[in-house]
Amino acid sequence: MEGADASAYVRTLRWLRNFWPAPLGIDGRERLRFIAGAVIGVLITALLSRWWAGDAASGPWMVASLGASAVLVFGMPSSPLAQPWPVLGGSTLSALVGALCSAVVPDPVISGALAVGLAIALMVPLRCLHPPGGAMALYVVLTAGDGLHLAVFPILFNVVILLIAAMVYNGLTGRRYPHPQRVAPRTHVAKGAFTASDVDAALAHYNQVLDVSRADLEGLLHLAGRAAFQRTLGDVRCADIMSKPPFAVEAGVSLKEAWTLMRSEQIKALPVVDMQRQVIGIVTVADFMRLANLDLHEGLGQRLRALVMGRSGQPTAVDQIMSHPVQVARTGQHAMDLVPLFSQGGHHHIPIVDEEDRLAGVITQTDLVRTLAVAVQGRAEDGMSAPPRAPRAQAAPAAQARP
Repeated sequence: MEGADASAYVRTLRWLRNFWPAPLGIDGRERLRFIAGAVIGVLITALLSRWWAGDAASGPWMVASLGASAVLVFGMPSSPLAQPWPVLGGSTLSALVGALCSAVVPDPVISGALAVGLAIALMVPLRCLHPPGGAMALYVVLTAGDGLHLAVFPILFNVVILLIAAMVYNGLTGRRYPHPQRVAPRTHVAKGAFTASDVDAALAHYNQVLDVSRADLEGLLHLAGRAAFQRTLGDVRCADIMSKPPFAVEAGVSLKEAWTLMRSEQIKALPVVDMQRQVIGIVTVADFMRLANLDLHEGLGQRLRALVMGRSGQPTAVDQIMSHPVQVARTGQHAMDLVPLFSQGGHHHIPIVDEEDRLAGVITQTDLVRTLAVAVQGRAEDGMSAPPRAPRAQAAPAAQARP
């Protein structure tokens, strides 16, 4: 097969593949709920309609297009096309349009087509678009009976009974019906997240009728974005980004040694551990700054020097200025769980402990921001691939107090 023929063959196969429908994506329980609802709704409507018409009544007492309405109200109760006003208004209005066209245009071929077109033209601006409504308009034309009478009975009567059955059944089976079609705009929108106006702009650009409410569409987009974010960053654990082994000191270490270690290694916090390397506190640069004697006239460097070198009445060991208890996280914990601790809890350094509560590493705000930056860059470059691991800083064992 030559190149041009092969290309045409591939295009044909792709075109034919469009005729193969995608699965509905519902489980067996939802399928059973759907089927049972349609059976119950149509059965109740039929029984009441036949009773109302009476055995001696002439003319139809039920319309076949009601089966299509049942598919919508029981199978897709959240669809904009299945809400009570579209079902009621679309069906009844279309029947009246069919009656009018039948009276004005004698030829059923022309009046039938005209009735369907006019019904659609009215349903769209009146927000009552209902696919079986087109069938109602055509039904009235083909029946060639009293159009006004048909619009009231059986059409209006059938639709009202079906809607009552749908409201009760959907409510009992955990489906909201009527289903909300709009949501209140969010007052707080995260930077980079889409807003309601963005959804409106996308729908205007799409410019096609969607069988999903705008509220549900926005909700699905938010869920998809959350799932994508979770897939990209949700598998990153604290053990993947923590600095290890961490710098740490024991409680009895002098302030001078702790300060020297922090200065030499250019770190701003030191976890304080006991003999089993369990975290009992943390000492930071802020702790040194806070305890420096601010009443003295010396410069800040002189005050810190006086603190770490020792002065009568001043603290001399780490355990005297450390913060405790201290917030810790575990190695197997999701790194994204630390975001609220950093952004809202006021933490800057979080010690990471293993299954035996022993110090295993430290995560700083910089570590988490670096991880976010690398992950976002990876999503932009290779289509949301697995998140790259942030580089891990190497550290040293805990400094011990001298006897």
